[in-house]
Amino acid sequence: MQNLTPSEFAKLIDNTLLKPDSTRRDARRISEEAAPRGFASVCILPTWVADAAEILEGSGVAVCTVVGFPHGIAPGQAKAAEAASAVADGATEIDMVINVSALKSGADLLVMNDIQSVVDASSYGDAIVKVILECALLTDDEKRRAARMAVEAGAAFVKTSTGFAAHGATAHDVQLLREVVGKNIGVKAAGGIRTLDDARIMVEAGANRLGTSAGVALLDAFNAGSDSPNSSSKPSGDY
Repeated sequence: MQNLTPSEFAKLIDNTLLKPDSTRRDARRISEEAAPRGFASVCILPTWVADAAEILEGSGVAVCTVVGFPHGIAPGQAKAAEAASAVADGATEIDMVINVSALKSGADLLVMNDIQSVVDASSYGDAIVKVILECALLTDDEKRRAARMAVEAGAAFVKTSTGFAAHGATAHDVQLLREVVGKNIGVKAAGGIRTLDDARIMVEAGANRLGTSAGVALLDAFNAGSDSPNSSSKPSGDY
């Protein structure tokens, strides 16, 4: 990351707040923080998408929200309806969780249709889709299968984690996903990215988007030229 400018580093970050007890005020705060810093997006609960869209209009920062979160077990029709509602409220990026149970059951057609339904619903508002695989629950073969389906369905990114499983992003998973999807599809690392060293490891492994609740601290540390003094890597659950 040493060759990145601060603005280029900021454009790697989805500044994220997905805790179920977070408030409207919290969502508005992280949106207001994102606008002057030029993050790629803010990723917030679906309830507050319209607030974020209002704050970020014209800023160049995308409004991202989640679908089928965090377990991915809702029917595809329900996920499509969630996506359509979020897009109508102003979301331009949708992070959807695959049906992990179906994938592990070998029901690949169900998984494919699940992803496709969200991609199709999101396309009406020109929103892109990032497909969350929840790698902590998958074998490497399952990760590869799911990533290939995401590409085939027209997703813009594959994403490692919700941040709510046993662990978040790992360099191994990022590298594996990058190898599967090639150069033309994004790879988003999420979960447990709390320090500049965490970010560097993920970028060097092949990530071109970072989901983190520590976006402001990471950018401040990057601008200062050193890791933030009081941050340490944490397991998933706090993004």
